[in-house]
Amino acid sequence: MENKMLNIALIGFGYWGPNVARNIHVNPNLKLHTICDLKTDRLEKAKSIYIAQTNYETDYKKLLANPEITAIAIAVETSGHFTLAKEALQAGKHIYVEKPFTSTVAEAKELEELANRLGLIIHVDHIMIFHPVIQKIKSLMEAGELGEILFIDAMRMNLGQIKKDVSAMWDLAIHDLAIIDYLMDGKVPFYISSVGEKYYNPKESLCFLTLRYEGFISHIQSSWISPLKERKLIVAGTKKMVVFDDMKVSEKLMVYDKGVNVISGDNVEYNDYAVKTRDGDVWIPYISQEDALYNSINHFYESVKHNKQSISNPKQAIRLLEILELADEKMNK
Repeated sequence: MENKMLNIALIGFGYWGPNVARNIHVNPNLKLHTICDLKTDRLEKAKSIYIAQTNYETDYKKLLANPEITAIAIAVETSGHFTLAKEALQAGKHIYVEKPFTSTVAEAKELEELANRLGLIIHVDHIMIFHPVIQKIKSLMEAGELGEILFIDAMRMNLGQIKKDVSAMWDLAIHDLAIIDYLMDGKVPFYISSVGEKYYNPKESLCFLTLRYEGFISHIQSSWISPLKERKLIVAGTKKMVVFDDMKVSEKLMVYDKGVNVISGDNVEYNDYAVKTRDGDVWIPYISQEDALYNSINHFYESVKHNKQSISNPKQAIRLLEILELADEKMNK
């Protein structure tokens, strides 16, 4: 692609669409060509923000037929992702799509095959892997600061927004699954356990997911019915441990020089423990102020520009969907 602005159209201006529109609009590499939504009241809201700076449409097929539009951003309910993404690819458009990628693994694999055959880019917005804190944790791990990873715990809870087409696990835990997948270089679990309850909803609004990987274990809690809003991640290594609290305004990442030392040798006294805990310093690394959604959208632009697979590509999305599908099976039993 030549070094020029990329024309991108957005389908969906409901819950998350306005955030996507804003970050496309402020990106100097992108032109928010058209905003599309079936509901005219949403388009009126969009018009009050962008006025004549973009176009407005209720029929998404007109976007697909427009040769000026190079890419389509999809921000609708998960149940609509597959059809819209497939038609966009068939129309020769690169696509940016909200998580989860599709409702099933089979749909995701079909879209992956179609994009590969047509030479088009699919970027799934696993937004958390573009968060500067997650990027920092990744760099600490690659530098060997944390040592061998022992466990990764995640908690993502709130009161609402209850969705009917996906469970809390599919809506919330997928963020943490994407983080684990990214931090651990695509490792897949060899054991999955899950439980959940369908309070106030046809899909589970409260879910607990446990995964065993080679070398470490992970537990993920997802809830739409919590009185507290929590977004917390703990990564525990043999050398150091980190806590990412996304609800904090500042000091979101804390690095703990804590762990366990094994006591061995002939001089260990009878009453001593075989292992002793180690309690060292706590430090707060510098984290640059960046918007994860902006980073995600800009990464999509770079992927299209250089015709290079996104790090948040269909293969990654399929690994996550396979976990969720198997977790659903375990939960339903």
